[in-house]
Amino acid sequence: MNATPSNPVPESADPARPPAPDAQAAQPVTLQRLGLADPFRWLAKGLQDVRAAPGIAVFYGVCFWGMALVLGWVFRTRPEYTMSLASGCLLLGPFLAMGLYDTSRRREAGLQPALSESLTCWDSHIGSMGMLVLVLVVLELLWGRASLVVFAVFFNTGMPSTTGVLQAIFNPQNWSFVAVYALVGGMFAALVFSTSVVSIPMILDRDTDALTAGITSMRVVLENPLVMLLWGALITTIVALSLWFWGVGLLLAGPVLGFASWHAYRASVTPPNTISAGA
Repeated sequence: MNATPSNPVPESADPARPPAPDAQAAQPVTLQRLGLADPFRWLAKGLQDVRAAPGIAVFYGVCFWGMALVLGWVFRTRPEYTMSLASGCLLLGPFLAMGLYDTSRRREAGLQPALSESLTCWDSHIGSMGMLVLVLVVLELLWGRASLVVFAVFFNTGMPSTTGVLQAIFNPQNWSFVAVYALVGGMFAALVFSTSVVSIPMILDRDTDALTAGITSMRVVLENPLVMLLWGALITTIVALSLWFWGVGLLLAGPVLGFASWHAYRASVTPPNTISAGA
């Protein structure tokens, strides 16, 4: 008579997979102190990931570049649809970024990254990801509506054309409009950044819910304001420079920033196994 083992081996032994949600929930989320040199280390590690997985980096770089080309074409031809398309990019962007996070996570675990794995890594986190993306889309829509209200208050015109927007922004006589427009945009940008800076990689890593991930992301920003301000400035500068020459720079900048964002999360939030080991 064959005996049945009392402790069967789990079906999934993939080290890159997070522990069960119940085990994760029992572990507190603790943050780590960051320094001003850390964002540059994250970028350096992002470049290392690009070199280690060039095929995956090229695939996602082309995706980001394509999104930028389409968004730029719509802005030039039908500016009234720009915010709607930007919301669509905001829906797709986190799922693309999660594929880059999965690649960095697998390299960190000593596994060989694969494009197929990165494309499907979000399927077991669809509930939390969907809720977080919904919050980001709502913020994006509110941002677009607030921008139109500011424009209407100052110029009393209908839907602005591309030329009208650019002339208004770069006209020195409209400094008060530019100041208010930048203030409103900056507030929404800071809110979106604070909510998402580490929340998406945290969902992938810990399989946590969207609320916990969003609150943790805001805690990271509040406890490390100067570091996160520098990180946000670096992201903005790199993306802005990448948009020159028809956005071709996104072929490299997109994957580097995606990989670097995983390392930003890893440096900000104590890994679950470290928490349990130190308990």
